[in-house]
Amino acid sequence: MTMAGNLRKVTELGRVGGLRKVARLARRRPRVDLNHHARSPLGSSVVNCVTYEEGVRVPECSDLYSAVERVRKKGEGFVWLGLHEPTDSEFAGIAELFDLHPLAVEDAVEAHQRPKVERYGETLFAVFKTVCYVEHEKLTATSEVVNTGEIMVFVGEEFVITVRHGRHGSLGPLREELEATPSQLAKGPAAVLHALADHVVDDYLNVTDAVQADIDQVEADVFAENGARADPGRIYQMKRELLELKRAVVPLGRPMEELTTRPIRVIAPEIQAYFRDVLDHLMRAKEQIASFDELLNSILQAHLAQVTVAQNEDMRKITAWAAVIAVPTMVCGVYGMNFDHMPELHWRFGYPLVIGVISLACLVLYRGFRRNGWL
Repeated sequence: MTMAGNLRKVTELGRVGGLRKVARLARRRPRVDLNHHARSPLGSSVVNCVTYEEGVRVPECSDLYSAVERVRKKGEGFVWLGLHEPTDSEFAGIAELFDLHPLAVEDAVEAHQRPKVERYGETLFAVFKTVCYVEHEKLTATSEVVNTGEIMVFVGEEFVITVRHGRHGSLGPLREELEATPSQLAKGPAAVLHALADHVVDDYLNVTDAVQADIDQVEADVFAENGARADPGRIYQMKRELLELKRAVVPLGRPMEELTTRPIRVIAPEIQAYFRDVLDHLMRAKEQIASFDELLNSILQAHLAQVTVAQNEDMRKITAWAAVIAVPTMVCGVYGMNFDHMPELHWRFGYPLVIGVISLACLVLYRGFRRNGWL
């Protein structure tokens, strides 16, 4: 029987007595290693399952069955269950066990959601877009700068369920930081939600700082001596990557305002004060992204102006040389018509005189264009 099947059995057998029966049933089979750093050897999506009491980790409760049984029996503490890209079948038993709303479950499994905060009964469902900066030696027109993922969070009075999508955004370091401050973790699942939101927004600031370095490099290249020959594809690429970052950061503003102002049962007022600090950081990231967008527009316009100026200079040079060449072309065209009666046609000094006149005219035109900056 799979883990999801066991969890369905949990809901059929009851809250407490059924948990004991399912726990005994699970002991007869190989246990899923819930502490594995990525995925369990049985292919489960469970990354970690930990029980906390008064902000302290309970080491003997390392599987979901015993963890939920302990919390519901004692009436204190909470379970933090971490998942990575679960399937419908893997998440079905968990949804039944914690009585999660089907719409929220669908969003958590399918991913590709906008940042939001929704309440379903006694459960709070939040979606965060995670971002990371992609290191690259040199920015090109095809360089990936920003990579995004998603973290969905279910918060109840006795549980926190995090569902992560994407290759980055591991919550292991965040869990260790929280466990190092039991006083904060003792405030319950809402403290985990705040730490997660703060972690995601701090990543926004780190990515914007890294993106600023790329934009500064693009700006320096555009305004360099040969800036008109810079690749405009890099500017468009930066705008595309900035748009990806903007889609992750900007929609989170309204959900964060709700977490700081609206009364929510699972979030104590003292925790809401911490969310205001997260909102301040988020506003800073939004302002940086808006300024980056305006700066890139200015850089693009400046580059197009430079290209236009360079084209005008090229056209002036071409026009000047065409005027210089027009003089010998005109004179040679006249004397190449082969008329019998032409002045100086049979004169001994006619040829050197024509060559001298052509050379003098070309020299005068060249010096004039040169003095005016056309050549």
